[in-house]
Amino acid sequence: MIVLGIDPGSRYTGWGVLEVQGSRLKYIDADRLVLGDGAHEERLVLIFDQLSHIVNQYKPQVAVIESVFVSKNVQSALKLGQARGACLVAIAKHGVPLFEVSPRLVKKTVTGYGGATKMAIGDMVSRLLSIPNKLSVDAADALAIAISGSSMVRSKI
Repeated sequence: MIVLGIDPGSRYTGWGVLEVQGSRLKYIDADRLVLGDGAHEERLVLIFDQLSHIVNQYKPQVAVIESVFVSKNVQSALKLGQARGACLVAIAKHGVPLFEVSPRLVKKTVTGYGGATKMAIGDMVSRLLSIPNKLSVDAADALAIAISGSSMVRSKI
């Protein structure tokens, strides 16, 4: 089964693709969408278009996205929600089943601690998937989301 993990953001959106065979996870690819400083609505279009391209290229059977977390900055939360919406529409348009995982569950699944740092997540993702090169924080987070969601997905499919 091919799993696409998505870490939505309005400046950078991380994505990661894994192949899941039983309990074995195999790294396929990961990166981040660099959305630039253009108008917010233009960045949303970029998210939709580029994520659609990724879905067409890798043909995931399922996608996993991080669920919404509470932010103290209302404007940031709104923009993040809109970026997440662009991701949801891109996935739905391609008919890929979508699952959500909480940020805390992602951290706990990958590192064993729900309050883990981004650096700890990146290090553990690289170890778990035997990735020799350094990943961007966004790509590592997206792979962590895919790892965390893969066990949930296996139990539901």
